[in-house]
Parts: sequence; structure tokens; C-alpha cells
Amino acid sequence: MSKRTVVISLVSAGAVAVGAVALVTSAGAAAPAKPAITKAAAHYALPAGGAGASLTFTAVVADNSGVEGLKVLAWPASSGLAPKAGEMKAVENATCRATSPTTSVCTYRVKDSATDAAAMPGGTWYVSVLATAKDRDTTFAPKAATFTVMH
Repeated sequence: MSKRTVVISLVSAGAVAVGAVALVTSAGAAAPAKPAITKAAAHYALPAGGAGASLTFTAVVADNSGVEGLKVLAWPASSGLAPKAGEMKAVENATCRATSPTTSVCTYRVKDSATDAAAMPGGTWYVSVLATAKDRDTTFAPKAATFTVMH
């Protein structure tokens, strides 16, 4: 066998092996076994022109069984609150829209009057979330996103 044939065979075998590894990796990464929370972001809009303030939080949630829902709680860092997963069951729900059988985009929106917004503590705020899958698995993110309230 010539050296050229050996090199071509090794390169071909390596390409097949890499392709097989990529296929197994991508198949295994299709959907997590426990809810995964990604692309979490919070946007706080200050009151303007007599209108109140608003908070919008969005996140992508994925689980191999599908997404049941997402609980959301915004809290000021200065409060020292630090919620726990068990306390999240009684907070508000985000609206989740399925983008596939295993993935949803979840959005939480809240509006406050200008008076209520003025009474909110200024500074850093955190958004805690509890994702629940259809198979009842949960994932808690105590500080999924951060935003700032300025007066």
C-alpha cells in the first residue's frame, strides 16, 4: 500500500469517526432531561408621559418531556429576599409558547402605575424563575436575570 493511500484512508476514517461523534452528540443534545433555562433577559421601562413602568422578562425553556410552565418573581437586591425553589410555587406565571415539542419561549410582563413605580426601591433587581416540565421535573434559577430601577 502506498503512503498516499494510507493517508487518504486515515483521513477518511477520521472524517467518518468525527461525523459519527457529531451525530451522537447532536442527537444527545436535542433536549435536556431536566428543564434548561437559556436566553433569560429582563427589560425594565421607566414611567414616561404619565404612563406607568413595565417589566418584561423572557426566557427559552427546554425539556425532553416538554414545558409545563415558568414561575417568575422579580425582587430588589437590597431586600435580601433570596427566594427558594419551594417558595416559587405561589408566584405569577409567565406565558409560554411552544416552539417545538420540547422547547418554549416564556414571557412575563407586568405594568405598574407611575405612583407604584415611584415607590419601588431603586437599584439592582433580580428575576428568580422556576421552570416545570410536563414530566414534573423542575429547575430553579435564583438569579436568572438582572435589571436596574432608576428614579
